[in-house]
Amino acid sequence: MKILVTGGAGFIGSAVLRYIIEHTNDEVVNVDKLTYAGNLESLVSIEKHERYYFEQADICDSVAMKQIFDRHQPDAVMHLAAESHVDRSIDGPAAFIETNIVGTYILLEAARQYWLTLEPTKKSVFRFHHISTDEVYGDLEGTDDLFTETTAYEPSSPYSASKASSDHLVRAWQRTYGLPTLITNCSNNYGPYHFPEKLIPLMILNALEGKPLPVYGDGMQIRDWLYVEDHACALYTVVSKGKVGETYNIGGHNEKANIEVVKTICGLLEELVPNKPQGVAHYEDLITYVTDRPGHDIRYAIDASKIAKELAWTPSETFESGIRKTVEWYLTNQGWWSRVLDGSYSGERLGAGE
Repeated sequence: MKILVTGGAGFIGSAVLRYIIEHTNDEVVNVDKLTYAGNLESLVSIEKHERYYFEQADICDSVAMKQIFDRHQPDAVMHLAAESHVDRSIDGPAAFIETNIVGTYILLEAARQYWLTLEPTKKSVFRFHHISTDEVYGDLEGTDDLFTETTAYEPSSPYSASKASSDHLVRAWQRTYGLPTLITNCSNNYGPYHFPEKLIPLMILNALEGKPLPVYGDGMQIRDWLYVEDHACALYTVVSKGKVGETYNIGGHNEKANIEVVKTICGLLEELVPNKPQGVAHYEDLITYVTDRPGHDIRYAIDASKIAKELAWTPSETFESGIRKTVEWYLTNQGWWSRVLDGSYSGERLGAGE
């Protein structure tokens, strides 16, 4: 296949591209606007590969999208391009409406118009795979409840509301126009190349510098943690084997409270970096509880039994193995994250706060 991947310079997108190049014979076209979260340094290992192509373009640019479809003639689309940080969506929701809703509409239309021109055999195998989030479901009240593919949508933030809207658009284009679509909703990802505004890399890097480790509220918000390379494998499984019109939830089977995640990171750093910053006796001493953010969901948890049963995918990493790999990656890849922190990778300086 030739697969067009939007948002391929982002955290999950770059993992998908690396997975496809390293584990398949498929070609990939990376379409990325290169916003603050897009970092081509995450693709250094594959950027010169003969099966890799890069197009710097905005999914909201309908002319550019048509040209890219015409030029590359993809067999499938994996749509990951999105504004994705909840805190940023609270501070400035407009960009989330534009990229996640309007951008998805423009991409759907570009894909549909291209799909209509294909000869029957190629038209029958074309797929549009929309990658979404479990945050569209809102949060869970009970301790044993799980999100399934039929859970009603109840988004809590501008980010999750914009992703819910994009999910609905994708389903409508399948129902109304027959465009062969697939949707996946995943739990919280973590792993190498994660942008440092997110919880896990922020905690690692702040601890190494002896800075406070800001934890919202009481830190008891529960998330299901999914190692990003497991997610990349799952996404490829869905785009290559999934049934048109279906939704698949992808989870890591690793429910952890945020405070437990932070303390696990502190414990690993005690082992791996015993020489602490000046004035720090224990990494856990840096934990600082801060005012909770508005509308903060309490618990997410994915029922990933459908993708396991129908497509034979299950995660390879436990949280314990994945978080150790993640901490070790940040310890050995200072060049990557230091250029993100100082803005030299894109010219935009990143603040260290949540």
